[in-house]
Amino acid sequence: MSDAPRDSAGHARGEALRTLAARIEAKGRELGFDRVRIADAVPSDHGAFLDRWLEEGRHGEMGYLARPDAVERRRDPRRSLDGARSVIVVTHPYGSGGPQSESPDVGLIARYARGRDYHRVVKGRLRELLRWLDAEAGRLGVAERVEGRGHVDTGPLLERELARRAGIGWFGRNTMMIDPGRGSYFVLGALLVDLALPPDPPFTADRCGSCHACLDACPTGALLGRDESGAPVIDATRCISYLTIELRGSIPEELRPAIGNRVFGCDICQEVCPWNGRFPAAHPEPAYAARGPGQRPPGVEAVPGEAEGSDPEATPDPLHPGTADPPLVELLAMALDPDAWESFSRGSSIRRAGRAGFARNVCVALGNRLAAVEGPASEAVALLRRAADDPDPIVREHARWALERAGPGATAR
Repeated sequence: MSDAPRDSAGHARGEALRTLAARIEAKGRELGFDRVRIADAVPSDHGAFLDRWLEEGRHGEMGYLARPDAVERRRDPRRSLDGARSVIVVTHPYGSGGPQSESPDVGLIARYARGRDYHRVVKGRLRELLRWLDAEAGRLGVAERVEGRGHVDTGPLLERELARRAGIGWFGRNTMMIDPGRGSYFVLGALLVDLALPPDPPFTADRCGSCHACLDACPTGALLGRDESGAPVIDATRCISYLTIELRGSIPEELRPAIGNRVFGCDICQEVCPWNGRFPAAHPEPAYAARGPGQRPPGVEAVPGEAEGSDPEATPDPLHPGTADPPLVELLAMALDPDAWESFSRGSSIRRAGRAGFARNVCVALGNRLAAVEGPASEAVALLRRAADDPDPIVREHARWALERAGPGATAR
């Protein structure tokens, strides 16, 4: 009996899957993703590194990273979706946003967090991609139904390893995923599917070379270089992003001066990376653009009390200073007012820090600012005195520290 019909059917299916993979990339770009690549859903090569990193306590208070079930799912993406065969990895650029303000009187907010919460933006588009893929796979006759699940760094998945496997880039010394044609100003998304798609070739080079600009620039010494296997290592407990977002308690006093005026996240290791200045950046998603005073992130609906039928992008709410170089004093005034905080953080990644955590961060930034000027600044001192009576003990502690930095006259009532 001839195998020709069977071989012919297998060839036809392979061609259909290759056609589908090309159409997935085109559809992903239509949805606003910059890179759209495919990797096999197979166990991680970095399980031993992950175990060692957790055992050394480098994850700090991020206990969710160490949960046994989460660790097992990170080790093998197939545990996050029964029957997973492939992972579609996408990048969504948020852009450099231009140079940061050099004024020490403003609060610096990480570029990705100035507009709409990227989790909502990317997840919504991954769901749209899955719906399209389900229909397209049926139309091409490669599957009656495609099951899938999207992840945007909230699920137990090693997105950066998957991105490397899919050929997007390499792990920089700053632990960021670096695309050689784009740099690192993007967020990653991953769509697990139960369809065996042809994978893209992995990225195997390390193009950091001898550069260690990020290690030299990190003000808290969080970047520890590469281990014996070549993997970049970060001590999250010293990272400004961890300290201002994930940490729920007190920021260690010895690290507070190094935070400067960064009130949510940190871009320093990206700002000094040569790859971020080498090529024109991909066109950033408008939803991530910085907001002016009172503006809501694009796509965030008005709440009761705001103008009926108002344009959510155009109608300002004067309760908050926005994210485009906001003055520190205005940020603290906002953070001490729960209603203003609600308006400022709604629909934004900044909400992750919580009102008290964000107020804590601004108190530290103001303390650093006041320590650098002669004589107390009356408006800042008055706000810090209010913060020293805040209902939350974390806010009170950091406000009192900031007042002490301002000198004896600031602490006197």
